[in-house]
Amino acid sequence: MPTTPTLPAPAPARPRTARAARLPLVAVCLGYFLVILDVTVVTVALPDLGRALGAGVTGLQWTVDGYTLVFAGLLLFCGGLADRFGGRRVFLAGLAVFALASAGCALAPSVAVLVLARLAQGVGAALLVPASLALLRAAYREPAARARAFGVWGTVAGLAAGAGPVLGGTLVAAFGWRAVFLANLPPALLALTLTLRHIPRSPDGPTRDGLDVPAQTAATVSVAALAAGCIEAGSLGWTHPFVLGAFALALLGLAAFLLLEHRAPAPMLPLALFRSRAFAASAAVGVLLNTGFYGLLFLAPLYFQRVHHYSALRTGWALLPAVGLIAVGSALAGRLTARSGPRPPMVAGLLVGSAGLAGWLCAGPGTPYAALVGPMAAAGFGTALTMPAATAAVMESAPGDRGGAAAAVFNAARQMGSVLGVAVFGTLTTGGLVPGLHTAALIGAAGFLAAALGAARWAPGSRRTSPGTAAQHAPVRSSRRR
Repeated sequence: MPTTPTLPAPAPARPRTARAARLPLVAVCLGYFLVILDVTVVTVALPDLGRALGAGVTGLQWTVDGYTLVFAGLLLFCGGLADRFGGRRVFLAGLAVFALASAGCALAPSVAVLVLARLAQGVGAALLVPASLALLRAAYREPAARARAFGVWGTVAGLAAGAGPVLGGTLVAAFGWRAVFLANLPPALLALTLTLRHIPRSPDGPTRDGLDVPAQTAATVSVAALAAGCIEAGSLGWTHPFVLGAFALALLGLAAFLLLEHRAPAPMLPLALFRSRAFAASAAVGVLLNTGFYGLLFLAPLYFQRVHHYSALRTGWALLPAVGLIAVGSALAGRLTARSGPRPPMVAGLLVGSAGLAGWLCAGPGTPYAALVGPMAAAGFGTALTMPAATAAVMESAPGDRGGAAAAVFNAARQMGSVLGVAVFGTLTTGGLVPGLHTAALIGAAGFLAAALGAARWAPGSRRTSPGTAAQHAPVRSSRRR
């Protein structure tokens, strides 16, 4: 028996170990790529699917917002599911739901069925995102490796957002609008396979006692009612009983959510986080940023296809200045934030983005495409420069033991901004696409300016200030435990 050595085994194990260390990251990033891709890839397909299914602007708004609405509303709840049942199980469930819902979108015979399938896609996305972060924390325990993994995870978002319109235009031109959703299936199946084979099972036993279902229900009702009121106001009018009732229900849902969270022993959203002006301001930046940028990204394809009569393929490439700089801006933001803290890149990005949105005021029936390249590039680059810095600001302004809740709040705020951007900006076009686009550009630019002022005053200014910022929350943290 002693003559059976085990020493040769480690030699071939090294390349497998290095490869195995990358495969969990590939699996997680594939899922996250699909989530972000489906925010932008659909925009170019909207005119085609609208004609095919007989959908008006309201139906198109629900096609986009149905996804982001459920995504935003369930993020905090699904983070609790990942804590309770394990990131791997929730991630696999999210991939399965997302893939099945994508197939449902591709086979939808009517806009009503399409919207329902998009809602199901939002459920899958909400399951995927918090679980993907939990899996990365578990898979990469060494701090440097974990930092690199999170860096790749964040870059994937920029690449997905940038690839969406171009990929969507190409698929629509070659195969029709249904191909936009069928294209999700191969990456989802690959991510499922990699997760099953290369991501270890989560430890047994819950790490969170409760899921705060009543508060989650109240929050979801509030968000859904707000979006429904904004969307339907375009066709029914702002004073229609349904619209006013939806807004009243949104306020009641918000009040119930705040009351339930205040009384909860283990709140889903620690309200004490908002005592920090830096945290509240950074969360507001996330809302205003996505409202302006994704609201524009909803209207721009309609403008190019309905006013200039571009094809879907040409529209996808026409949007490249707006989305092509996202990866570049995100990388630059990371370096600037590391050197100077979150405040300078946030303020600079918001000012550049505001100028870009305001530049759409020149858009009209006879406006040459070249005149819009600069505004689109400025809006995209400014958004990309701001987002990583705003994420860092949120994390720096929250106590260390509440980093997960802070990240969930910021992501939910961003998605809520996307919902409002599409809902409100789409409603503005009922009196005419070009006048509505101009009004939307003014609102978006003003929102960016307001966010820049808030960031200049309250965002963390440098890395040296972050320990103090965290320290100021210490009494809040201990009081909550009592």
